[in-house]
Amino acid sequence: MIGAVRWLTCDRAELPDGLDWLAPDERARLEALRFAPRRADFLLGRWTAKRLLAAGLPGAELAAIAIRAAADGAPAAFLDGAPLPITVSLSHRAGRALAAVDDAGAALGADLERVEPRSALLVADFFTAAEAAAVAACSPAGRDRAIALIWSAKESALKARRTGLREDPRRMRVEADAITAPADAGGDGAWRPLRIAVEGSPALPGWWRDDAGHVLTIAGAALAAGPPR
Repeated sequence: MIGAVRWLTCDRAELPDGLDWLAPDERARLEALRFAPRRADFLLGRWTAKRLLAAGLPGAELAAIAIRAAADGAPAAFLDGAPLPITVSLSHRAGRALAAVDDAGAALGADLERVEPRSALLVADFFTAAEAAAVAACSPAGRDRAIALIWSAKESALKARRTGLREDPRRMRVEADAITAPADAGGDGAWRPLRIAVEGSPALPGWWRDDAGHVLTIAGAALAAGPPR
């Protein structure tokens, strides 16, 4: 049976003052980061992921949970030094972080993007012709959200496939509910379905939602049964 996909978002203001919730290797990784923005993103991503993981591990202390990088760069979860048989995905942008977990270990990718003006080069370089046409069909107010949504869905799919930008995003075509709707149409926070068609591979099901000026997307095999919880 495929387990449910769980998710959590946190803001930077929710970070605790101390660092006693970090595992020893996470503290070492933090100390190696020279620049303050990268340190802040590292802490926020770990805090969000570890809180989500702890909710499914009754009695586990946050410091006993560690998020480490796998050989391909994807995050991997450990408890007391032993790998957990789950899939975890992380994203952070502009002081907000998203974590998603598939407790059955199925392929999973999650991404968070801020809705803001983007360079036209992003669309020209990474979107398919159909996606560019969908963006062009949006009202000016809805264009920024559509671009954020399409790009976020591609990022989620690349994470689920564990390829990152080593794979050309133009091999993927995003089809999302309400993608060309007015900018305020998705403001109720509901999860809406999306689908990422991938050349030469099965399509990935997923879901997206508006969230406090950001767009959240989660893609993975387990999401064909319904939205994340």
